[in-house]
Amino acid sequence: MPEIARTGSCLCGGVQFRVAGDPHRVGLCHCKDCRKTSGSAFHAYAVWPLQAFETSGITSTYGARSFCPTCGSRVPFVGEEEVEVTIGSLDVAPTEGLVPEYELWIGRRETWLQALPAARQFEHDRGGVDSVAGDEIDPGAAAEVGLDRIAGGPKSERR
Repeated sequence: MPEIARTGSCLCGGVQFRVAGDPHRVGLCHCKDCRKTSGSAFHAYAVWPLQAFETSGITSTYGARSFCPTCGSRVPFVGEEEVEVTIGSLDVAPTEGLVPEYELWIGRRETWLQALPAARQFEHDRGGVDSVAGDEIDPGAAAEVGLDRIAGGPKSERR
């Protein structure tokens, strides 16, 4: 079966990107920062390994948010090992196969939005015993997927 490749861009097309394969994880965030930077009630994103990502164009960054300096659109944030892609910046919609596995900061979720039935629910960022279900994340498994960097790391690492 061929590897899935997805392309995306900013609104003006000055920044273009491509991600290949399946993402590590897909989520929704209802935190204040994501609401402010997206201009929406939540932020939908997917996180791929850095080696699955290619980009062209000039970007600017504010904190852990990257954007096109021409049109202001959010573009993928590139971390040390992973890249966070805003699902709305992908070229093809609907985005088949990118179903959120979890929701963050559910206490800030709008009352008119319902919890995604199959998604884990977190009061804040992922990790520890922060999920509503009270599930603990095994520290060894957490280190394997980068969750050991939750405290003090950039926002994308806490997702």
